[in-house]
Amino acid sequence: MFHVELSSDSAQPPFEQLRMAVIEQVRAGTLTAGTKIPTVRALAADLGIAPNTVARAYRELEADGVVETRGRQGSFIASSGDPTRDIASRAAVDYVTTIRRLGLEDDDAVEFVQRVLNT
Repeated sequence: MFHVELSSDSAQPPFEQLRMAVIEQVRAGTLTAGTKIPTVRALAADLGIAPNTVARAYRELEADGVVETRGRQGSFIASSGDPTRDIASRAAVDYVTTIRRLGLEDDDAVEFVQRVLNT
C-alpha cells in the first residue's frame, strides 16, 4: 500500500520528502518490486501539492533505479531491498577511482571522507 505524508514544517522540500518516503517504504518492504504507484496527477491531488513536485520526485527516483515508468501502464517500484546501497556503492567506486587517478593514497581518501562526515 502506498501512503505518504508530507510535513509543511520540514526543512526538506516536498519533492525530497516524497522521494525519501518512497525509498524508506522500499527499504522496509512495504513497497515491493512491481508495485504500481499513483500517477503524478493523482498523487499531487491527494497530497495537495503541484504535479511538477511529484514529477520531480518520480524523475529522481527513476534516475536512482527505485521507480520505473512503463509508458501508458504507469510507474512501478523497480527493485526490492535497499536501492540506496547500490547507489552508494557505485559512488564509492567512483570516489576511489578518482583518488587513485589523482595519485593520492588510500589514507588520504579516508581522511577526506572523515572530514566531510565530521562537518
